[in-house]
This record gives sequence, structure tokens and C-alpha cells, in this order.
Amino acid sequence: MSSQLLAPVLLHTNFPELELHVSGKVRDVYELDREHLLFVATDRISAFDYVLATGIPCKGQVLTQISLFWFSFLRDLVPNHLVTAETDRYPQSVRNYTDQLRGRSMMVLRADMIPVECVVRGYLSGSAWKEYQASGSVCGIALPAGLRESDRLPQPIFTPASKATSGHDENISFEKMIEIAGPEVSVELRALSLKIYTAAADHARDKGILIADTKFEFGRTSRGITLADEVLTPDSSRFWPADQYQPGQAQNSYDKQYVRDYLEEIRWTKQPPAPALPAEVARKTSEKYLEAYRRLTGRELDV
Repeated sequence: MSSQLLAPVLLHTNFPELELHVSGKVRDVYELDREHLLFVATDRISAFDYVLATGIPCKGQVLTQISLFWFSFLRDLVPNHLVTAETDRYPQSVRNYTDQLRGRSMMVLRADMIPVECVVRGYLSGSAWKEYQASGSVCGIALPAGLRESDRLPQPIFTPASKATSGHDENISFEKMIEIAGPEVSVELRALSLKIYTAAADHARDKGILIADTKFEFGRTSRGITLADEVLTPDSSRFWPADQYQPGQAQNSYDKQYVRDYLEEIRWTKQPPAPALPAEVARKTSEKYLEAYRRLTGRELDV
């Protein structure tokens, strides 16, 4: 077994000296000062809108370090909110927690977040496939007739979603996005999202991974329109092994689909309490996250 998989699992953080800004399904975000936040990616995993009782080894480190890779890769295309991920450069108030934070945290600029998920799809999958089957379109964008599940689209499409405070985000039309975010920002974010996706998808394809779809979040900082939160991770994207790609059906993926499949097999009612996962399911899920990181970055994970 990889030594990485023996790393301790972090399900909850508790930093008494810091004020908790928000705790999400995976990330705990703490206040540092008026300009900065501390993002901490735990090893929690959610499925069907519930956080499961079992953590996934190395998941938080993968999410953080793959985001750091993409922030660097995309820095000439778009500013991002990263200040530093080097724990010895964090404020003194955080230094007592270095062992928990190393490899899974980022000090970032506070951003005035734009309340829309910027989703780009290069392949027909998930909710887009269901919508296409019903209407022949996705988020108001008409697509060619006769497409199959997982088919590559003629060109990537921008399909925004509303940011739900709980439950699933909801696909919306570009016209609805304009109502929420305004016309100038919406046009800018559509163009920027497509540009980022294209650059990332080209890199990933060279590394043997197809990025079926992904979502970006943007905010306003002193750097202008800024790429924030996580970016192009197995939690925010569908990553498919290129050498196993077979259009016309669902694909194997480097994400939590393995966990969803297990939960379907045991016929979980998708009501609380969320079940624990067998050690084997947690291990195999961790291996998928680690493999995605290795392929995309060409490096071993630093844990």
C-alpha cells in the first residue's frame, strides 16, 4: 500500500484562536484579517448532498495541491486569489497548527464572490445529458441531434448554474446569469471560462485525461476579476481516463463516482444518517484522486 494512503485522515478542524468564516462539505474557511482567509481542505467526502461518515485518505491534499498546480499553470490567463500555501509564511496565529495545515491549506485574498457557478462542458454527461435527452439543448443552447452520452461536443459550451446554499446547484440560461451578475461581467466570465477550460483540457489530454466538464468560481479582488476557491479538481470536474474513453455510455472517472456507485449498490435511501464507507471503498477512491494528481502534474503528492 502506498505510504500516502497511511497518512492520517482529517475530518474536522478546530483552531480556537481563529474565527471560523464558513464550514462547507469539504472546506473549512477561517478569518485571518480584513484582507485574508485561510482555506483548509479536509478529507471529508459528500455524495447525494450528504457528508459521509468516512474520510478519504489524502483527499484534502489532492484538492489543494492540484488547485495550486492549476493556479500556476493559468496565471498568465487569469489572476487568482492565492497568496501563499507555505505554512511558514502564515500569520503567527496559525503557526501552532502547521502539522494539520501543511499540504492542505491556502492563505488567500478575500473576494467579493460573483454568485454564479461558471460551468464549461466539453462532453455530454451528467445533468447536461439528461437535459439534452429531454429537450435537445443544454441551458438554452441547442445542440446537434443524435448525440450520445459522453460524446465530445462540437465545441465547449458555457452552461452557468445558480449557487445553491444547500442541495444541488441549478442549471440556468445565460440570460438568467445576466439578471444575476449583469451583462458585462457575464460576457467576460463566459469568455474567460471557455479560455481557461480550453487551455486546461489541452494540457490534460496530453497527460491522458479528458476533462468532461468543470466549474469555476470568480470574485472581485484588488487583482480584478479573480479565479477563486478550488480549480479543476476531481471534486469540481469530471476527469476521464483517455485510454478508456468509449462514447455512448457512462465513463470511468477520477472522482467520487466510485463512492456514488457503492451507495447505489447498498440501496442507501439518500436520507440521513449518511453511511460509513468500507475501508476498501475509501482506499480505492483515494487511489483515483492520487492518480489524477500524478497524471496532471507529473509529480507525486507531497503529504
